[in-house]
Amino acid sequence: MDTTDTNAGMENNLSSEEILAKHKEYLFPSVVNYYSKQLAIDRGEGVYVFDPEGNKYLDFFGGILTVSVGHCNPKVTDKIAEQLKKLQHTSTLYQTENIVRMAEKFAEITPGKLKKSFFTSSGTEADETAIFMAQHYTGKQEIIALRHCYSGRSLLAMSLTAHSPWRHGGTQVAGIKHAMSPYCYRCPFAMEYPSCDIKCAKDIEELIMTTTTGEIAGFIAEPIQGVGGFITPPKEYFEVAVPIIKKYGGVFICDEVQTGFGRTGDKMFGIEHWGVEPDILTAAKGIANGAPVGATIATQEIADSFTGLTISTFGGNPVSMAAALATIDVIEEEKLAENAATVGQYLRDGLENLQKKYSSIGDVRGMGLMQACEFVKENKVPDPAIVGKLFEEMKKEHVLIGKGGLYGNVVRISPSLTVSKSEVDDFLKTMDLCLERC
Repeated sequence: MDTTDTNAGMENNLSSEEILAKHKEYLFPSVVNYYSKQLAIDRGEGVYVFDPEGNKYLDFFGGILTVSVGHCNPKVTDKIAEQLKKLQHTSTLYQTENIVRMAEKFAEITPGKLKKSFFTSSGTEADETAIFMAQHYTGKQEIIALRHCYSGRSLLAMSLTAHSPWRHGGTQVAGIKHAMSPYCYRCPFAMEYPSCDIKCAKDIEELIMTTTTGEIAGFIAEPIQGVGGFITPPKEYFEVAVPIIKKYGGVFICDEVQTGFGRTGDKMFGIEHWGVEPDILTAAKGIANGAPVGATIATQEIADSFTGLTISTFGGNPVSMAAALATIDVIEEEKLAENAATVGQYLRDGLENLQKKYSSIGDVRGMGLMQACEFVKENKVPDPAIVGKLFEEMKKEHVLIGKGGLYGNVVRISPSLTVSKSEVDDFLKTMDLCLERC
């Protein structure tokens, strides 16, 4: 592949081997990396990334659902460059046009009565802010989260996370209770939908009555559980769960870090598929196409309840806000939520065809361009080994995918919202070829 013109003038003196060696020597070993031999990435373009040697890879994980409008989308990068030349940083001590424009836009596109925002640098911080606001507003402390959920890497976020490989440190924050996940493929009650009558949601009431004081601060949940393996709830789940939370004094925090900004198809936010309105919503990842932005938006009543001193040094940074505004513009102008629905269904149909061919694919689930395959042996026994083999084989064919699930047996597929049907065809053809080898 000829990459001479694209790389012209770029100073990249390290080979893949040198990058990997320095990574091993100078970075924490706990940082997760895929593959038996790690992959160094030098640049990106659309749905493709390139290693330092110029090898081209089809990226169907999108930086963990972060590259929403394609790698190095010129409509976004040009706005970033323009802002960098004007003003790079202020902190929240001063007001800028970009932060108020972004806050106004965020209020415009989010569902329900969400109105006021607080910007940070990550999804972890966004979730931390949301929990604090729920507790402050209600005057209560206890929080309901879901099993299989993931909320980030701080102490509070790891305590909210109900996924043992991601919980570390021994000591956990008290006052967090975990409800059953709406995980239909592995129903914790061994029931079948729809005859189950959404027991996983109704059980939240008993959880509150038996494991809390009976007065809670809130409920935090992802519309589709990301790290958990794209666990997609029954359509009635939130319509049953949220009123129970309200009955016991809590607010509903919707974690849209992975599902937001058109990812689930047709709607800008995942929760819009489920018929309820959040009191607080958190976002990150796809909000700015890879620029570090976390966002927490709440109703005016909740936001105005806190007037104490706080600050976010990098939150609302003018460059990050420019990236977010440009990303949202691209999503809206190019109708990428609609593309996510159309191409996502095309991808889903292809994955279901593979499921018919390969008995190791136990479940195909997700929405839009957030699709997953759960790999199993007989009787739904998780099979992380085949996922490991599939990863290595697809890397050989220059296609990148993600994984997740409590058992590491779920392949997560989440290309840029700009992906085409022809690129999906390339992906499906490669996955079929690699599964034959596995």
